[in-house]
Amino acid sequence: MNRFRSEIGEEPATAARLLERSRPAVAAAARSIRARRPAGLVIAARGSSDHAGLYGKYLFEIRNRVSVALAAPSALTHYGSGPRLERHCVIGISQSGSSPDVVAVVADARRQGALTVALTNDPASELARQAQHVIPLEAGQELSVPASKTFLATLLALALLSQELDPDPELEAGLGRLPGALEAALELEPRIQDLAAGLGTEHLVVLGRGYQLATAGELALKLLETCYLPAQAYSTADFRHGPIAVADPGLTAILLQSAGPFQADNAQLATELAGLGAQVAVLADGAPTEGAVAFDSGLPEALTPLPMGLAAHLLACHLAVRLGLDPDRPRTLRKITQTW
Repeated sequence: MNRFRSEIGEEPATAARLLERSRPAVAAAARSIRARRPAGLVIAARGSSDHAGLYGKYLFEIRNRVSVALAAPSALTHYGSGPRLERHCVIGISQSGSSPDVVAVVADARRQGALTVALTNDPASELARQAQHVIPLEAGQELSVPASKTFLATLLALALLSQELDPDPELEAGLGRLPGALEAALELEPRIQDLAAGLGTEHLVVLGRGYQLATAGELALKLLETCYLPAQAYSTADFRHGPIAVADPGLTAILLQSAGPFQADNAQLATELAGLGAQVAVLADGAPTEGAVAFDSGLPEALTPLPMGLAAHLLACHLAVRLGLDPDRPRTLRKITQTW
């Protein structure tokens, strides 16, 4: 078993550990946010962490009704003119805590007087030192270059922070069921392996909307870095606004579906794409779709990107193996990427 697959298998235990250990740090950060009543949140991240940040944007805007911006770190690091942040809360996400541009955004925000929070798997990292509050991801050592359990832990940390800011019994109950739901998602592996075996690779798009847009971005990234396939992620709405013109028998569309307000529209899009000759592969949580690899996590929609993310990681892993590639060691990549 490759390390990537092994670490995907650790995602349920990672969730359980984070739920057990990180609640005090999350509560402290939430108290400060409530006390400061920031005008909005700014999330700084790169790579998989950036997709987690997009999940956070949907989560905080829908559940907490707080406006969220995703930072453009190069505005500060290359143009020397970042935004005024003193009335905001800035959340820096870096699994290693070593991404210089994310660290720079958080450090600048703190100099301006903004409230700063770090989500990192290394509480002794530079990012952690720059932030006023640190939420450890508790993922343990991650050896495979593609992130898996650290991505899952970041989503969960954001969900915990959202819940702490605006408690909801349904979400709290879902958090308690999450490790079991992740274990159930792992049991999908034989079906996901079959899906990977028949997946076309000429031209790939990954589609999602709402909470699943972040998962679509994460799957597309994993297909790029582990399978060397130029996959692109789109909102199903944005896909209709132009990219759908590429739909033909050479296209493979992977649609990520969960029960919620987009279920009917997503099903219609899947039918349209199939009618245009495209191959349509569907991963569905609580949203039965004909021909889908479907499961029912039993979680509130806001938490469905976590088991869906695990399923997406399995799909990328098995497709890489099918293509004869080593997902642990993508060419030209290292575990920690330094960008400014």
